[in-house]
Amino acid sequence: MSQSPTRDDFERYMVPNYAPQRTIPVRGEGSRLWDQDGREYIDFAGGIAVNALGHCHPALVSALKGQADKLWHLSNVYTNEPALALAKSLVERTFADKAYFCSSGGEANEAAFKLARRWAHDTHGAHKDKIISFRQSFHGRTLFTVSVGGQPKYSEGFGPIPGRIEHAVYNDLDSVRELIDDATCAVVVEPMQGEGGVVPAEADFLHGLRALCDEHQALLVFDEVQSGVGRSGYLYAYMHYGVTPDILTTAKALGGGFPVGAMLTTDRVAPSLAVGTHGSTYGGNPLACAVALAAVETIDTPEVLSGVMRRHALFKEHLEAINRRHGVFKEVRGLGLLLGAEMAPAYEGRAKEILPLAMEEGLMALVAGPNVLRMAPSLVISDTDVNEGMARLERAIGRFVQGA
Repeated sequence: MSQSPTRDDFERYMVPNYAPQRTIPVRGEGSRLWDQDGREYIDFAGGIAVNALGHCHPALVSALKGQADKLWHLSNVYTNEPALALAKSLVERTFADKAYFCSSGGEANEAAFKLARRWAHDTHGAHKDKIISFRQSFHGRTLFTVSVGGQPKYSEGFGPIPGRIEHAVYNDLDSVRELIDDATCAVVVEPMQGEGGVVPAEADFLHGLRALCDEHQALLVFDEVQSGVGRSGYLYAYMHYGVTPDILTTAKALGGGFPVGAMLTTDRVAPSLAVGTHGSTYGGNPLACAVALAAVETIDTPEVLSGVMRRHALFKEHLEAINRRHGVFKEVRGLGLLLGAEMAPAYEGRAKEILPLAMEEGLMALVAGPNVLRMAPSLVISDTDVNEGMARLERAIGRFVQGA
């Protein structure tokens, strides 16, 4: 009988681009996980905002098992029923007229940025190619998406990077006015910056971006890879703000843990991605689309979405109570069930130190950069799990503060 893999096998066999925790989870149910030794953890990380319905949700398991007995893969020489059903569902639930499927958020953003440039080229000419993005933004790991992203650390050493990309200051409309002109093809923005520190956009800022894009005949692109599919308490965060983009990207929670991404756009823009201009081998995969349809139909209900807002208040109440006792946070912020707790000046840059202590207490959490403790739990996490998870977090923070 073969031996179970160990954490040491990571160093032995895998490229060292990650530094995973020593624990290896092997089973999950709801918002709880168990490792190789049978130890239990409460999951506030949610696979980085992916496991929107927790682990092994019955609706997703049923969809996957049902499709597994029918059809796994075809190629884009053909279409398939799950892809068509998912496209119809997303179009009917959003501003969009058309959907494009792929396997990840990075791929969805790659398609969006290519479409924006291609549309501008087709509609206005080759000169209209400038993309405006924002500092501290994150849009994926392809060379194009890290270049649009506003964190140079992700593109250093991979140059030369694509050109004609400029970065403004998030939530600062004047900084966009200084950069935008008639050569701008698109403004790309996260309605809530995730990796950049869990920073929600101000409503006036997004409304201002919409007006500037209209004025300069540029497309407004919303990256909702992390904020989408119920995370904000709305199916998509643009609905919370009342600002409609021309292109929207979605992934992470879209498949509830199964790899899938999508780009949504309008009939005005979609024709520029004509036959042969772009593609994805696994885009529209029947297994992925069947699971994603089940996820969207389960999440986009009044019960789940209103529950997100109630749980947001519960999380914030706990975090603020912990802070009153330990003084470790400067600010608690976020929308829905994407929350960030920025470290107080005395602990600046040390958010990551809390994670292994939390694991020892039986809690999984995240960071968003060096200074923000991040949480992106299941949208349907029980109050019992929230309360117990926060008790474990407080024990970890108590140890962190004592050892500081």
